[in-house]
Amino acid sequence: MSAVLSTATVTTVGLVCKAVLNSPFCSLKVNGLPTLIRALEDDRRSMGQGVVTVSNHISTLDDPVTWGVLPASYYLNSRTTRWALGASDIMFTNPVFSTFFRLGQTLETFRGKGIHQPAVDTAIKKLDQGHWVHLYGEGKVNQPSTYQKDGNGIPYLPRFKWGVGRIVMECAIPPVVIPMWLTGFEDLMPEGRSFPYKYLPRPGAQLSVTFGEPLPLDGIRKAFGTLDKDQKSNPPSSESVDKIARVRADVTTIIQRAVQSLGRSVTGV
Repeated sequence: MSAVLSTATVTTVGLVCKAVLNSPFCSLKVNGLPTLIRALEDDRRSMGQGVVTVSNHISTLDDPVTWGVLPASYYLNSRTTRWALGASDIMFTNPVFSTFFRLGQTLETFRGKGIHQPAVDTAIKKLDQGHWVHLYGEGKVNQPSTYQKDGNGIPYLPRFKWGVGRIVMECAIPPVVIPMWLTGFEDLMPEGRSFPYKYLPRPGAQLSVTFGEPLPLDGIRKAFGTLDKDQKSNPPSSESVDKIARVRADVTTIIQRAVQSLGRSVTGV
């Protein structure tokens, strides 16, 4: 029964999001969607290779509205719809919301609990089963107007949370990692508006969803180095723990740079 309710929830939400994206309410440009489609339909998923998408996070509507770009048939199968991590203090605030988001394939995540918590563990297990997990590396909404700038005045993303690195590096088979970039969603649901407008989408937004090419696995494997040997220490030495933390940070940085590079190719900044 739970699986049926989950499919019904995901399908209903997906169709609503598709209707929004195809309405006069906003305009939409999608780039690189076949890249994600190929990854989701790859036979290697049946052998335990998961798919990870990682994007910037500029609006509370990024998820689920973004997934209105998928073929409608994808909403009928949990393997072609994403699992996501959602903040407990925002999405799981009462029994109704908690049930809705769990049925919508969202894993309850607790801010400040670190990278070793059940939601992260479950995300890794899902990937080991060949599922698709979507991550917002920043861990919260950061609209472009709030991005910091480097010495040349070029904006850059806030540091990604290290849970991104842990999820990717602890999968039994390295997952396919696809960077994404979203634009315009901050105009659809601007932050900082007063009640009741903060709960209402604003018409006229020009949206874009861009999927980049999968990250070369060689770079991620190189970051792993001799990690496998160190991980097998039981109990792990302090040197091993430090090395695992460095590798986790390195993997996260590789992914962040890929997302940021894609973003600059889209925006020209």
